[in-house]
Amino acid sequence: MPRTGHEIELAARPSGEPQPTDFHLAEVTVPDPGPGQVLVRNTWMSVDPYMRGRMNEGKSYVPPFQIGKALDGGAVGEVVASEDASVPVGATVLHGMGWREWAVVPAASARVIDTAIAPPQAYLGVLGMPGLTAYVGLLDIGELRDGDVVFVSGAAGAVGSLVGQFAKLRGHTVIGSAGSAAKVDHLIADLGFDAAFNYKDRPVLDSLRAAAPEGIDLYFDNVGGEHLEAAIDVLNTHGRAALCGAVGQYNATEPTPGPGNMVLAVGKRLTLRGFIVGDHYARFGDFVAHVAPALAEGSIQARETVVEALANAPQAFIDMLRGANTGKMLVRLGSA
Repeated sequence: MPRTGHEIELAARPSGEPQPTDFHLAEVTVPDPGPGQVLVRNTWMSVDPYMRGRMNEGKSYVPPFQIGKALDGGAVGEVVASEDASVPVGATVLHGMGWREWAVVPAASARVIDTAIAPPQAYLGVLGMPGLTAYVGLLDIGELRDGDVVFVSGAAGAVGSLVGQFAKLRGHTVIGSAGSAAKVDHLIADLGFDAAFNYKDRPVLDSLRAAAPEGIDLYFDNVGGEHLEAAIDVLNTHGRAALCGAVGQYNATEPTPGPGNMVLAVGKRLTLRGFIVGDHYARFGDFVAHVAPALAEGSIQARETVVEALANAPQAFIDMLRGANTGKMLVRLGSA
């Protein structure tokens, strides 16, 4: 009897915030791997903000998801059949075919991971794409310098929480924003941020000025909008902003206005630089060499918010965009 499994397909392109009806749980036949392929039983999958953009139709830096087809994204799982000697049966691999229970993956796209260093799901967070995003964004794009005061928006999320911790390990003053009092407490008490504020309490500019009376030097932007405008106002001369994301605008149905104070970027000689982590995988070895030991010794925390079962992945994604997670939002898939 052929093997079958479930996958999440895109049923409709969302208008504004995604709805559960925009997704469809389908049962499909799982083929055997062909030459150069492996069959993976997925155990963990990731939901990430960039996926919202792929649900829209139109040109972007990654192709859009297709209606009636399975979504994809980061996942880890166990190889149960292999037609490539470089990826043996029993190996745990990281790959890009999430949103499904079973995946036939080109062996060249399946990276064998060392679960003695960290649990498998860590390679979807602190030791994976979010961690590399934080590392490259802070050090290479933001050009972290001695004495910098760093401000991070979305600081309790998968990327922001690591940006702050990486900066603290290097001795910097770090300020974060988050969307609840509990997250603010987490940033200060657990992650060691010097200051943090709830952006829902009052205008971001007021809170940021209070937290950084002498200004900031580097802004790591996960949110955009009001946060970016406030950061431009408070950045010191020759300040820098690493523009990673604008999650506050992803569900907008109309064009959102940009910061109204861009003229300050001229007089202050600011550098505002956007980046995509996919352009920086040459840094992966350096990233792991620095971060894995810090994770092992406990000087970096990797908080996770875990949702059980593939069927609940759409709601996990919706909740992640609403900011319901602390740290990395993950979906744990049941055993086959």
